[in-house]
Amino acid sequence: MTITIKRLAPGDEPILQTLAAEDADFDLDGRSEPLKPLTAEQAHRYLSDPAVLNWAAMDGDTLLGFLYCLVVPLRSDDAQELLLYEIGVRSQWRRKGVGRALLDHMERWMKENAIKTVWVLADNPTAVDFYRGCGFGVEDEQPVYLTR
Repeated sequence: MTITIKRLAPGDEPILQTLAAEDADFDLDGRSEPLKPLTAEQAHRYLSDPAVLNWAAMDGDTLLGFLYCLVVPLRSDDAQELLLYEIGVRSQWRRKGVGRALLDHMERWMKENAIKTVWVLADNPTAVDFYRGCGFGVEDEQPVYLTR
């Protein structure tokens, strides 16, 4: 297996369609189902947004996994940080270095773009273990996650 990582851009709408249709295969067993795909206009806008970093891990034409991050502008200090919003690896490709390759690629991108901090909200023990194994840590004080 040869893993190549590519940043999705306009023209990669079919990959977004595949990710939506096959979402369950990229998530924990039994936790997800197919997603409603973006319209053509929404997909183009998403893929054109410079704050959206959506990378795909490929082996030839086979989609192995993806990583979706957002560049978050800040009003002080380093001016930007990265939110690691979502990572997924097809069930048959897990524990074969795909997730690590995606995170390594993200880290190289961060260095090239002078972004020092990345953060992620991990919502299950498997994800927490994966992120810790990749060098992420927990700060002493944790915020309360609220939605509206």
